[in-house]
Amino acid sequence: MPLRFPYVDGDLPYERAIPADRWLGSLLAGAVGDALGAPIEFLSIDEIRGRFGEAGVTGYEEAYGGRGRITDDTQMTLFTLEAMIRGHLGRRLMFFEQQPASVIQHAYQRWYHTQGTPWHQAGGSYAMEAEPDGWLIRERGLYHRRAPGATVLTSLKGFAAGADRGTLSHRINDSKGCGAVMRAAPCALWSEDPLDSFVVAAQSGALTHGHPSGYLTAGALAFLVHRLLDGTDLPTAIAEVRAELVTWEESAETVDAIDDAVDMAGRGRPSAETLAKLGGGWVGEEALAIGLCAALVADDLADGLLLAVNHSGDSDSTGAICGNLLGAAHGVGALPAEWLAGLELREVIEELGRDALIEFSPTNSLEHPGWRERYPAW
Repeated sequence: MPLRFPYVDGDLPYERAIPADRWLGSLLAGAVGDALGAPIEFLSIDEIRGRFGEAGVTGYEEAYGGRGRITDDTQMTLFTLEAMIRGHLGRRLMFFEQQPASVIQHAYQRWYHTQGTPWHQAGGSYAMEAEPDGWLIRERGLYHRRAPGATVLTSLKGFAAGADRGTLSHRINDSKGCGAVMRAAPCALWSEDPLDSFVVAAQSGALTHGHPSGYLTAGALAFLVHRLLDGTDLPTAIAEVRAELVTWEESAETVDAIDDAVDMAGRGRPSAETLAKLGGGWVGEEALAIGLCAALVADDLADGLLLAVNHSGDSDSTGAICGNLLGAAHGVGALPAEWLAGLELREVIEELGRDALIEFSPTNSLEHPGWRERYPAW
């Protein structure tokens, strides 16, 4: 049975049914796709086949000192999810505005701290305490640099040094790298309305990526995950998000990329060489298109993830995006057991995912002991 998630818009409560299995499936499959792609992120398809055979990678391979290791994609997804929980708590307690951009910025500064920058330098205006707060930042397994994007690091460093926060109207750069879309799936939780989730994800993307193809793709992924969690099939969800995107200025590049992905999927399963016509996935619209195409043609979740990572390009990000989509559609049970068992920080991912179910559930009309210390509402 799905859990019932209450939200509050002003004084009007409303509820949304979310299947826990598919919510956790989206998180875990995104992390698995990330881990499958990590060893081959910077390799061409010829190099991949030369190392691993004609089929490319078919399971976890060595990366960052082990197998099943996640990258910055999953790290930042976890901090985005933590921001959703903390932001929702703040809204529930009426501490601040409904749209949680400032809470997400705070979360990303905490992630920036895990990348080796002392908190008094990483936190910026949030570094009022000697150490960052909440339980997630104390997970030492997150304190690893896993090829973080230069745009993300530069943007967060700038904010820490006193620069204004990036917004949809105040663009701090012209980057459309995929570092915004690859972390956006948790924004699907924010509201019963997928358009609200779209806006929150776009705002989260604009914190680091100022080009519309950087932040609109983030909005699109959150919208798609939202609709899949609600039981909508992927082709219908794509048509719906396309209809939303065309109402946004400077969305043509993202819309065209989605159209190309749908058209390619309609012609059957693409080879890695054909998939490369969608790009390498290094920028937002290309990464979304590759993840979408792989999800549309997949025989099952595992098949989709392997297609999404075995190409010349940003394999971990395209794998993560495809996993977010297919996991939301099919649930945890569709993942191979050996991939789940070997996934780095699986327990942390599951714990945070289940905490999100608690925060967005009717039981949180009551206080849980220690909850505000675990998730400070800012």
